Amino acid sequence: MKQALVVRGGWDGHQPFETTEIFIPFLRDNGYEVRVEESPAIYADEEFMSKVDLIQQTNTMNTIEKEEFQGLQKAIIAGTGFGGWHGGIADSYRNSSDYLQMLGGQFANHPGKEPSERKGEQSDNYVPHTINISELGKDHPITMGLKDFSLTTEQYWVLHDDYNDVLATTTQKVRPWDPWNREITSPAIWTRNWGEGKIFVTTCGHNLEIVLDKNVRTIIERGLLWASR
Repeated sequence: MKQALVVRGGWDGHQPFETTEIFIPFLRDNGYEVRVEESPAIYADEEFMSKVDLIQQTNTMNTIEKEEFQGLQKAIIAGTGFGGWHGGIADSYRNSSDYLQMLGGQFANHPGKEPSERKGEQSDNYVPHTINISELGKDHPITMGLKDFSLTTEQYWVLHDDYNDVLATTTQKVRPWDPWNREITSPAIWTRNWGEGKIFVTTCGHNLEIVLDKNVRTIIERGLLWASR
């Protein structure tokens, strides 16, 4: 039986417990023993981490200690898969530049509605946008057979590099109240090889409602299995 590790916590707005509970039965049905931890401290347990085939992380706006990151990276370099969605993986540990380099992308912002429509709620940042499957994505196991799809939720502006294999993108439009003056395209789904390990990230998945979208759920399920050792 394979070993999966779910590390969850951080900001409650991303519903780390509710969203991960959707995928724990999925992993068990696919032959994984699942251990759940609510802090990255487990990453420093070298003996356990050496046995992990897949890490699913949902841990937004948290911090990671040096020895914890070292344990995480050592496991991934040795072949452990690492995957997740939205801020639970792409806005996790801003105190570690090494983590950002390994992951390949960092949430920067999610430009919201027209200012007069905002009410001081999460929904101020929910805007309709399209996830566009790339040419690479059309033939990749994670996104094969999927068409471009639309969501009304946070649209992540991601700082990234060209080592990523980008399976889908999303484009920030230029609106009258925005300070930028041309469209910005960010990766919405990407993979990355790090040593012997594989990394999977999708920026879709702000909360339970979005994770349950049929396209998003399919992408996450496929992505986790693809990343696994």
